[in-house]
Amino acid sequence: MSDIVNVDYSTKIPNNVNLTEDRQVLRALEGWHPGYIDWWKTMGPNGFQEALVYLRTAVSVDPKGWAKFDYVKMPDYRWGILLAPHEEGRTIPFGQHYGKPAWQEVPGEYRAMLRRLVVIQGDTEPASVEQQRHLGKTAPSLYDMRNVFQVNVEEGRHLWAMVYVLQKYFGRDGREEAEQLLQRRSGDPDKPRMLGAFNEATPDWLSFHMFTFFTDRDGKMQLESLAQSGFDPLSRTCRFMLTEEAHHMFVGETGIGRTIQRTCEAMKAAGIEDPSDVHNVRDLGVIDLPTMQKKLNLHYSLSLDLFGSEVSTNAANAFNASLKGRFQETKIEDDHKLESSTYPVLKLVDGEIKRVDEPALTAINMRLRDDYTADCQRGLDRWNKIIDRVGVSFQFQLPHVAFHRQIGEFKDVNASPSGDLVDAARWNQQKDAWLPSKDDGDFIQSLMHQVVEPGKFASWIAPPRVGIDNKPGDFEYVKLAA
Repeated sequence: MSDIVNVDYSTKIPNNVNLTEDRQVLRALEGWHPGYIDWWKTMGPNGFQEALVYLRTAVSVDPKGWAKFDYVKMPDYRWGILLAPHEEGRTIPFGQHYGKPAWQEVPGEYRAMLRRLVVIQGDTEPASVEQQRHLGKTAPSLYDMRNVFQVNVEEGRHLWAMVYVLQKYFGRDGREEAEQLLQRRSGDPDKPRMLGAFNEATPDWLSFHMFTFFTDRDGKMQLESLAQSGFDPLSRTCRFMLTEEAHHMFVGETGIGRTIQRTCEAMKAAGIEDPSDVHNVRDLGVIDLPTMQKKLNLHYSLSLDLFGSEVSTNAANAFNASLKGRFQETKIEDDHKLESSTYPVLKLVDGEIKRVDEPALTAINMRLRDDYTADCQRGLDRWNKIIDRVGVSFQFQLPHVAFHRQIGEFKDVNASPSGDLVDAARWNQQKDAWLPSKDDGDFIQSLMHQVVEPGKFASWIAPPRVGIDNKPGDFEYVKLAA
């Protein structure tokens, strides 16, 4: 068992999959490695490749002690291939192959569908590194700077995870796809990343924290679904990725929580009671709550689009083929085949938004998105508690799922955040009250000044309650190159 739990660091590519005995795959990955490092140096954190960063590296897949912390230059980070331990006798938990032994090799008839699932997941990982590459230059503290770099190196490792699956199980096709993952670029007009949200800019730290809260949470839901897969190597890869993904959402949730706390405390100290007194709140050097709500509206709606159409034959096919399940599939009490069940889907019927029962099989995306919304709401509840504790009268709310959508049932309608259908004139008139305007962006940008003195924080964000790895408040998380 120990060889599976602990990671072999003797090879160029750390792994717990016995790469030394898998010469062909080892050669393919070693051939891919220089291109990856080249991508990291050109598209990774801009201006910080020589900095020493206090990062965690996975040393095992044992949940109790899987990581160690140390200073490392990011290009020297040990990106590895790490799969959760093999479960003896694992059976497929859903779909038409329900109850059969999990596949250790790619089932031929599902090869193309499975490859596409792996490639789409793989493509999101380098995309977010590209989106975040300039953030170090405006980091509000060394603590926050270290957090963005930790997220970046782990997204890089998640790319390795998917590339391993492509190289080992998909032959020449897989090698070509692995090359393509290094060719596309976030926001590039000619070679963009595959999903819309991953071509958006991340211009400031509030955007970054919203992205890690909302968009990485979509990533969690997708990884959870793939972790159920009947294709065992993919399941094991995703199960370990979820361990790391939790930190990314922690960075987002606490980053926004600290921003909210700083704003509320500044309002209280200045005697400002009304959260909508935006001008006077901004004069305090903090981000007003209504602007945060607009950012929330934007990132939540962009992330909903990542789930695809509410009713989807692609999702049905992937479920039926036992390739991609539901969120926490094994805890759901039903037949796990969905041959005759239904699921309520929000649709536009005769100009009104109504719930319509659809076959549960084609409503897989809708169910996953509902689980996502419930998960987001729990985070909002925690933010609202922070506001309550300080004694400011304001509550964050998730906008209606019809608001600001580019994909699915509501892509051709204009709806307000409360779900009222509006005409184009009203939309254009109200848009800047619902979504961040250029002025909002310019204001947030004006607060983005780099703070690199250990233990000091920018005016707009509160310090964390505890340090990373229980370090004291003035710990030097990043040693900047001279």
